[in-house]
Amino acid sequence: MSAAILYSVVLVAVVTILGIPIGRYLARVFEGGRTFMTPLVRPIEALIYRVCGVSEQEEQSWQGYSVSLVLFTLVSIALLFLLQVAQKFLPLNPQHFGPVRWDTAINTAISFATNTNWQAYSGETTVSYLTQMLGLTVQNFVSAAAGIAACVAMVRGFSRKEAKTIGNFWVDLVRSTFYVLVPLAVILAVLLVSQGVVQNLRPYPTAHTLEGASQTIAVGPAASQIAIKQLGNNGGGFFNANSAHPFENPNWLTNFFEILAELLIPVALLFMFGIMVRDRRQGWTIYLAMLALFALGLWVALSAERTGNPMLSRLGVLAGQNMQGKEVRFGVLNSAFFGQVTTVTSTGAVNSMHDSMMPLTGMVYLFNMGIGEVIFGGVGAGLQGMFFYIVMTMFIAGLMIGRTPEYLGKKLGSPEMIMAVIGLLLPHFLLLGGAAIAVITKPGLAGPGNPGAHGLSEVLYAFCSAQGNNGSAFGGLSANTPFYNIALGLAMLFGRFATMVPAVAIGGYVAGRKTVPASAATFPSTGLLFVVLLVAVVLVVGALTFFPAFALGPVLEHLMLR
Repeated sequence: MSAAILYSVVLVAVVTILGIPIGRYLARVFEGGRTFMTPLVRPIEALIYRVCGVSEQEEQSWQGYSVSLVLFTLVSIALLFLLQVAQKFLPLNPQHFGPVRWDTAINTAISFATNTNWQAYSGETTVSYLTQMLGLTVQNFVSAAAGIAACVAMVRGFSRKEAKTIGNFWVDLVRSTFYVLVPLAVILAVLLVSQGVVQNLRPYPTAHTLEGASQTIAVGPAASQIAIKQLGNNGGGFFNANSAHPFENPNWLTNFFEILAELLIPVALLFMFGIMVRDRRQGWTIYLAMLALFALGLWVALSAERTGNPMLSRLGVLAGQNMQGKEVRFGVLNSAFFGQVTTVTSTGAVNSMHDSMMPLTGMVYLFNMGIGEVIFGGVGAGLQGMFFYIVMTMFIAGLMIGRTPEYLGKKLGSPEMIMAVIGLLLPHFLLLGGAAIAVITKPGLAGPGNPGAHGLSEVLYAFCSAQGNNGSAFGGLSANTPFYNIALGLAMLFGRFATMVPAVAIGGYVAGRKTVPASAATFPSTGLLFVVLLVAVVLVVGALTFFPAFALGPVLEHLMLR
């Protein structure tokens, strides 16, 4: 466990050290300031605005911002669907793949346009190079950029006084893409290629084995897609095995880079928030609350995986760490750590099979996604989701001291509370309601590959992953069927809007409020007390919501092992 602690401390330290200057950079970008990237990117940015008829000076209300966000997502879904069904007739298809099946195409289009990247198909045998690059990789950039934009709009609401607008979605989208995601993705792609990650457009080569058989080896433009899948918290692997594939993640160094990339922008957004609201302690406070929740979940997961399966000991088999479903080159530590990071950041990338994790580890991953992936969270989505819990925390604190809840000098009224409750409860309804339908219908019951408690965990994980726009798969669930493709597609679509629109609305409401000076009765939103209260609210809400389902799934499976 000492090696795990050292590894965790080093990675968190590196993320924090890099996140602080990147947070400052993000604040300058979205406040319209000049950066070192301006001379290179500004001409491209201005050209896009001219071609698309976008005025940088024209800002939007929260309603207009939300409409732009929703329309952009729906148009992206339609275009990506058409690209998949027409790929047979398009270039850059050396394997001559046919059109993607209609329900798989719909699911994939929704998945990538909502920054989920749930994959019910095998990438190397289903989609062409053109679909990978023009469709999936482009959506990896712009869907992540849309999440950052929505987060920035919410933050602007708290930084403004008596304002009717919170920015321009199209401007924020372009700046997120070209000032933030593209430069970081280029750097990471070069680092991955240097370590052996494949990047080419050649047809698949055929190898002849010593036994005289032939084997087709899948290659392609992997490094470029992997870079943005990690940085943009997308997670959709170029290969079916995702980051467990040696062409995607060949060694411990690429594994470190990929974990670092998952956390980098979510952490930087916290520091950006503190700068934009002119109180850096606010960003640090939320960071510490998220870090405490992250450490708690990681401790449970590592402890469970190191203990292993007690049934093996009773059968006389030499027991030890649970290596089932894990790559030998990564081992238990890197596999469990990767799984913890991917489920707290809504990335969905995997370097091991989550289905083979110990039951308590699976429960941690389920909880991470179920609470809205607010522990660092996806690019923008984590901070948005945590704001719902912050509003709830300030409401509870206000009840304790007999005052109207305030946050950052803004009175929190009924509109903010309503939006926070919608943002918290509607995703939970999608998750539990979808899973309930799946386990009482014949098409739904045909999916789980295991009976009993573990089968329930497989279904719960699929809907947790879908509504949380995570995209990782538990494994063992046959999800590439019309029932699951449509059900999970709807969960992804409504799960995306159920959190982003309420968050933007909260930003719009508080932007129009006056700033109230702090008094002796104001509950402080910085310091250890607030961190403890915020963590407690997250844990209590999550426990009350998911305990019955978890009791019948991972908890029951854990007890059955003993």
